[in-house]
Amino acid sequence: MKRLILLMLFLTVGLAARALAASPDEIIQKSQGAFFYPGGDFKARVMMKLISPGGQERVREMTMLRLNTGEAGGEQKYFMYFFQPAEVKDMTFMVFKYPAKDDDRWLFVPAINMVRRIAMQDKQASFVGSDFTYEDVSGRDLGDDVHELAREEVLNGKECFVVKSTPKADSAGYGSKLSWIDKASFLPLREEYHDHAGSTVRVFTADEVKEVKGFPTITKRTMKNLQSGHRTEVSYVSQDYNVGLEDSLFSERFLRQPPKKWID
Repeated sequence: MKRLILLMLFLTVGLAARALAASPDEIIQKSQGAFFYPGGDFKARVMMKLISPGGQERVREMTMLRLNTGEAGGEQKYFMYFFQPAEVKDMTFMVFKYPAKDDDRWLFVPAINMVRRIAMQDKQASFVGSDFTYEDVSGRDLGDDVHELAREEVLNGKECFVVKSTPKADSAGYGSKLSWIDKASFLPLREEYHDHAGSTVRVFTADEVKEVKGFPTITKRTMKNLQSGHRTEVSYVSQDYNVGLEDSLFSERFLRQPPKKWID
């Protein structure tokens, strides 16, 4: 009887701990923290390849800066400066990310010397011609979706939670998303975007993960459009955390003339 009681107690505690760890909202929150919020700030030199179904490549090269102004899941600021190709050279992109309300996004287009505000309805539009959207770049609010744990499985040797996220509003541009989230690092290793009929339309994969200053970091990723056959590959040439970014950098003034010390 004593053994039976101990066994029942063990199983009860184990199931309770498992349920707590498998809370879908908590999993997504931890995943966002691991993917979008590590460190106080972040700087990376980024190469983006836009690859057609026939294999033709176009290259975008940029510097990305990110500053956390709140805790994980809170406010952030993003700044991107484009080096090449010629049609996007000197173009800059800035995001003020807020929890539980629409983000502010601006794009400076040097060809017309104009700062353009990106409307809320454009956040699902293509980011500079790539297969990533503006929202993919800076992340999506936790409360915009209903999350449920679909299953748990192994992906590429990693034990993962598979979480289904269903947008609360049609403005998301897709019907649902499945995310394979590494149980160890909480990074998303794969994401599948489905239309309202359930067909997979886009697939994100984390192709390389490295530890940078103690933070597991996705240094190579791919987004593929299954309808067009087009894909976008993104890799970090260099990356660093806690570099000392100043809040004053994230302003319209520096959209037009960013400091060389931060973009080089």
